[in-house]
Amino acid sequence: MPKKKGKVLITGAAGFIGFHVANRLLNEDYSVVGLDNLNTYYDVNLKESRLNLLRNNPSFKFVRMDLTDKSGIDLLFEQEAFKIVINLAAQAGVRYSIQHPYAYLESNMIGFLNVLEACRHFTPTHLIYASSSSVYGANRKMPLSVHDNVDHPLSLYAATKKSNELMAHTYSNLYGIPTTGLRFFTVYGPYGRPDMALFLFTKAILEGNPIDVYNFGKMKRDFTYVDDIVEGIFRLMTHVPKGNTSWNGFEPDPASSFSPYRLYNIGNNHPVTLDHFIGILETKIGKKAIRNLMPIQPGDVEETFADINDLASATGFSPATPLEQGLEKFVKWYKEYYKIR
Repeated sequence: MPKKKGKVLITGAAGFIGFHVANRLLNEDYSVVGLDNLNTYYDVNLKESRLNLLRNNPSFKFVRMDLTDKSGIDLLFEQEAFKIVINLAAQAGVRYSIQHPYAYLESNMIGFLNVLEACRHFTPTHLIYASSSSVYGANRKMPLSVHDNVDHPLSLYAATKKSNELMAHTYSNLYGIPTTGLRFFTVYGPYGRPDMALFLFTKAILEGNPIDVYNFGKMKRDFTYVDDIVEGIFRLMTHVPKGNTSWNGFEPDPASSFSPYRLYNIGNNHPVTLDHFIGILETKIGKKAIRNLMPIQPGDVEETFADINDLASATGFSPATPLEQGLEKFVKWYKEYYKIR
């Protein structure tokens, strides 16, 4: 048998993006250890369905564990000797963070610290971790660039993701750990999260129930199809950051460092209004939505628009899945998964 390319840890492997990344890496002949705590933030059955698909591959191993279990994480790193670590586990959701702030500190801060400490002691070649477009907060200069400061988060979720970037830089500086942070922009696709707008809208439209349309449908989002996120991660896995020799402390570039640290946006580079998004979804479902127009919610931003020049330069890849194509695939999956005719 040909030798595997290496062993990769994916935290949050039962989650939306983690599942798709794990599936891709298994198809690319990596050995994958998937870690997840299978919490009840949303339907555990959906998480189990994702895991069952991954378990069909003998190169996949599932470990049920919480990132806050420091001794368990350390032991796992010691036993498995990971080549690459992809940290996608997090307490997600901007609105949920307003009601449940402590969940974010435990998972997104303490959990990430445990990953960093394990990387410090057991030295994988590369740590890739999920950040979020939410870190841009009150920034209004479009497109949103990794070279701009992000010091005005609008939610605790965003603040924890910004903190992850700062923590990663600290460990890159102190211990030479190569870290790459990825700011994802509104990811959607099959096996998506039930708490996200696309899932909620599709379910409500099919059932004839009204949908809540915030900011009266005028919000703009850079919707990014999950396969494009996966492709970006896959290409960056072997693009291990080195210190930027031209980094200047008098004019500090937030996207890079003298340490082996890098940040990238992964977005579609094509924002559309929520109203337009719903219009395409109505077409793909074949049914009109009942729209309940509402003002913008606390913690939400009015627009996201990813500058992806750095990603394109580093990898030669630019996300470009058209919204019509991505939504069609989601609706098809949703109807098959929930057995809707």
